[in-house]
Amino acid sequence: MTGTVVFDLDGTLADTSGDLIAAANACFRARGLADLLDPVGDALIAFHGGKAMLRAGYARMPADTLLPPGAEDEDYHSLLGHYGDSIAVHTKLYPGVLDALDRLDDLGFRLAICTNKPGALAETLLRELGIRDRFASMVAADTLPVRKPDPRPYQAAVERAGGTVAASFLIGDTETDRKTAAAAGVKVALVSFGPEGEAISRLAPEALLHHFDDLPDLARDWLA
Repeated sequence: MTGTVVFDLDGTLADTSGDLIAAANACFRARGLADLLDPVGDALIAFHGGKAMLRAGYARMPADTLLPPGAEDEDYHSLLGHYGDSIAVHTKLYPGVLDALDRLDDLGFRLAICTNKPGALAETLLRELGIRDRFASMVAADTLPVRKPDPRPYQAAVERAGGTVAASFLIGDTETDRKTAAAAGVKVALVSFGPEGEAISRLAPEALLHHFDDLPDLARDWLA
């Protein structure tokens, strides 16, 4: 078979929320604050990026706490450092990922990643998880001047894997992925095992992916 299956990374291939939240909380502690984010309750915020986590934490500061000018940019830089130092302490691949990648490869599909994670961090995480060599290409937040939901990173991920956009689809977990697929003119399957659970169906994807065991059959249906 031919065709390219493109994956988002955080919240799609792996639950990275614990390590992301820990990095944000390290920034808050450095300012003399408590851990302002909860690893479980705030998991969805983590998948919206570092600045979203910082802003959510700042909103929970005591009313009399003042941040100096430029605090968000300073803390964002610190967050990336904390995260890079402890990128795979709590992070785990979702159940069935490895078997699904094996089966897709056996069926002849090309595999690619399109993520809004900074490239160096994405490369490090994929190596730590032992799956970097499973993917023919990886396009990250800083690979191009634009990022998802602009369709160009998705298109680049497919083309660098040796595929064509017309014979591809995206696996993701957020509205950003839904919008990316629409902009690129391809189908999207959103995972229902992320922080939003079944509620992700509100975005009306072409399919919900309940377990990675179901992905090879979906790929055959969509790309055969």
